[in-house]
Amino acid sequence: MFDIDKWQEIFSTIKKNKLRTFLTGFSVAWGIFMLMILLGSGNGLHNGVRMNFDRNAHNAMWMWSNETSMPWKGLKTGRPIRFTDQDYHVLKRIPGVETVSGRYYLPGSSTISSGKEYGSYRVLGIHPPFQGIENHIVDKGRYVNDLDIEKQRKVIVIGDDIAEALFKDKDPIGQFVKLNMIPFQVVGVYHRYQTTDNRSAYIPITTAQAVFNGGNRIHSFAMTIAKVSKLESEAIENSVRATMAQKHRFNPEDRRALGSYNQLEDYIQTMNIFFGIKAFVWIIGLGTLIAGIVGVSNIMLIVVKERTKEIGIRKALGASPGSVVGLIILESVLITAVAGYIGLVFGVGIMEIVNMVVESAAQAGPADGERGGGTMFRNPTVDINIATAATILLVIAGTVAGYIPARRAARIKPIEALRDE
Repeated sequence: MFDIDKWQEIFSTIKKNKLRTFLTGFSVAWGIFMLMILLGSGNGLHNGVRMNFDRNAHNAMWMWSNETSMPWKGLKTGRPIRFTDQDYHVLKRIPGVETVSGRYYLPGSSTISSGKEYGSYRVLGIHPPFQGIENHIVDKGRYVNDLDIEKQRKVIVIGDDIAEALFKDKDPIGQFVKLNMIPFQVVGVYHRYQTTDNRSAYIPITTAQAVFNGGNRIHSFAMTIAKVSKLESEAIENSVRATMAQKHRFNPEDRRALGSYNQLEDYIQTMNIFFGIKAFVWIIGLGTLIAGIVGVSNIMLIVVKERTKEIGIRKALGASPGSVVGLIILESVLITAVAGYIGLVFGVGIMEIVNMVVESAAQAGPADGERGGGTMFRNPTVDINIATAATILLVIAGTVAGYIPARRAARIKPIEALRDE
């Protein structure tokens, strides 16, 4: 393996056939380069889509009401469907529903002020589980809790954008703000996961109903359902629709009367699609890589053919078949490993550069409303374990590629080799 003469002979052979060696190595380098580019691009698209889903719980579901568009059991169309507190308690008892939060919207944009600072923001009345449903991360203080709901406390949780606008460098926890001229105490500051827009505030839903003349009205619901299969999640959604349809007397198929969005269904379907995409990427990438390895094997066959007489002389002088096999395999492994490593470095390097550009654009780009700062392409890098496995695969493939022509060389009889022209 470390015979200096053997290495000198290999390098001498490579120097004599520079163009052939270069083209052989390029085919291998191109194969591993394309594998890294394809894997990195696939990961970037997968990570971007997954981060968009991560803004809310993967098993989140939203439900809202409107007017009936289908007649039902003698009842005419155009009837308004209105949710109430009673619906909240009904939903919590449906099998498969894990957590539920009502949402009560204060009309339009509400003015929140502190001293001389003020601004217009969106304010919602919610139940405590809303924090987990829409992935609100509390940076300071706490979130709305059950005692706030029970006692109808005038407390408020504000987004970090609101805290910065109203309080600058001061700690907002415990301070009072005026919400539409009504004092509320700040108990928490949050930011929403993977979102740059945190200009919403949340108060206990019972407080919102009492202070802003909502009665027992609830505008919409957010909930999480059991993390099950796509078919089972559809069954839970249908159960929720059927329960609400029976209670409010409308056709369960009436999508205008009761609108819903089940994120778990989309999440499962999208992840299945990406599983297929990853498999396709691997097939294409490995196919390209195998094409390069086959090229190495073919070139080594040519090398053996050109060096037939030389190999015959070696064997006539006492060279063992093992030494001949080792020489051919070592040359094959050297070309494959060096070329593959170069392709690996270039592929990973380009993906890292693309990642830097994408991250810079994501940080500098404007928010897109409630789902601000989103992008469909994030972190298009290749896992180090995959890169290492690809390198090991190259070495193994180089050995296999050189073995077939090496075995042929070892079987050459000296007398036949010396006669070869």
